[in-house]
Amino acid sequence: MLVPPDMMAAQTRMIYQMNRYCADRVQTRMFKTATAIREICKIVQDILKEVELQEPRFISSLVECNGRFEGVEVISPNEFEIVLYLNQMGVFNFVDDGTMPGCAVLKLSDGRKRSMSLWVEFITASGYLSSRKIRARFQTLVAQACDKSIYRDMVKMIGDTTEVKLRIRERFVVQITPAFKCSGIWPRSAAHWPLPHIPWPHPNIVAEVKTEGFDLLSKESVIFQNKNNNNAASMEGDAWVLSFFEAENRLLQGGCRRRCLSILKTLRDRHLELPGNPITAYHLKTLLLYECEKHPRDFEWDEGCIADRINGIFLQLISCLQYRRCPHYFLPTLDLFKGKSPSALEQAAKQVWRLTREMLTNANAFEKL
Repeated sequence: MLVPPDMMAAQTRMIYQMNRYCADRVQTRMFKTATAIREICKIVQDILKEVELQEPRFISSLVECNGRFEGVEVISPNEFEIVLYLNQMGVFNFVDDGTMPGCAVLKLSDGRKRSMSLWVEFITASGYLSSRKIRARFQTLVAQACDKSIYRDMVKMIGDTTEVKLRIRERFVVQITPAFKCSGIWPRSAAHWPLPHIPWPHPNIVAEVKTEGFDLLSKESVIFQNKNNNNAASMEGDAWVLSFFEAENRLLQGGCRRRCLSILKTLRDRHLELPGNPITAYHLKTLLLYECEKHPRDFEWDEGCIADRINGIFLQLISCLQYRRCPHYFLPTLDLFKGKSPSALEQAAKQVWRLTREMLTNANAFEKL
């Protein structure tokens, strides 16, 4: 097919702009983020070493591998989550019956004695492994470790939460989340994935993702907000939050998908850091996965298509903000905007539209963004 010269020139100019933006803005963000991660991980490693001395069941899984720290997620430029993987989930059954969107429980397997579990004192009378009880114990240990740490003058525990959150150097907030890795099983609530009529991802990648599995995190869930009855409170204490962090990263390999995500995160940090934090990097990652389904072929993720994909994702984001609903990619009954204020979402929709209009109408937009 013949392409008019002016279209070719426009595409070449856009690729040049994108490359410039990545070399300048995106790389600067990545360097700052990597520096921050290195700084906070050095401090958190010291604290977790002390926790492990006091309680060997909480073995630190925060290790550096090929220059990267595994299990670290960037929430925003100054906010991070570190996942601490726990051992020996084996005596529990994973129960995911859909009553708690985005959550599941771990129940003592039939015929198994409590004493067979490494986590015996955290098992409830009903036989559930309590996420909150484990977290409370971990919180106490981290608080004690902070007091003993050589970094104690620059680390403070954040109160008013059941989660383990540290403020480091008055600049960074770091959440440390105990978790179990669930390999070789796949949650019932995500059984619909992948959709049968969409040719992405390739069946081999689907098999890989499902074998790799998912994580169960001990953290608060927004689905329990504003639920005052005792049953909800007890369910919340037992519930573990499903996380597909590794699965999502695996799906974004190939083409310029990861590069696209880096550009989206940079645009978010520079233009969409808004009151009430209505738009997180995770919302953008989720919408990028939906965009992969709409554009399933690798050539649609060539560098010449990145601008179109970014515009498509921002138009999706505007729609989600206006409808006040952003479905989780693997668990569509879970709304990622739950708990966000309507006014914050409304203001965010206006700001995203201003940004999108600039990208759609100004051929040189990326020189100024």
